[in-house]
Amino acid sequence: MNPSRPYLIRALQEWLIDNDSTPHLAVDATLKGVMVPEQFVTDGQIILNISPSAIQNLVIDDEAVSFNARFGGVPMNVYVPMAAILAIYARESGAGMGFGMEPGAEFYEQSVNEEPPEPPKPSGGRPALKVVK
Repeated sequence: MNPSRPYLIRALQEWLIDNDSTPHLAVDATLKGVMVPEQFVTDGQIILNISPSAIQNLVIDDEAVSFNARFGGVPMNVYVPMAAILAIYARESGAGMGFGMEPGAEFYEQSVNEEPPEPPKPSGGRPALKVVK
């Protein structure tokens, strides 16, 4: 089954906007592939305003959230892989959702924690076949 995180983020972002709230993403900026302005990262995290008035070209697909925004007047392309999104919530009330326990979350945990497999070491012996019934 596909992870639910992208679907939840799209739905919650729309719900927050429909309720005149300002949607924000809490992001783990230490994960591989995160492209955010480093000068605004605090304790390895960054909060991003994803309201339509703050950003342009928002794309929330199965892999990541991406958009264009200005930080301190400097334009930047932002890219946040789904595994790095910690929460989406309203600035005004805190209503929203934290991630890590939703259906499919284990997919992101595996992709972040996986080490590349080591190639098998030659045994030095003669190859053998084993009959499995």
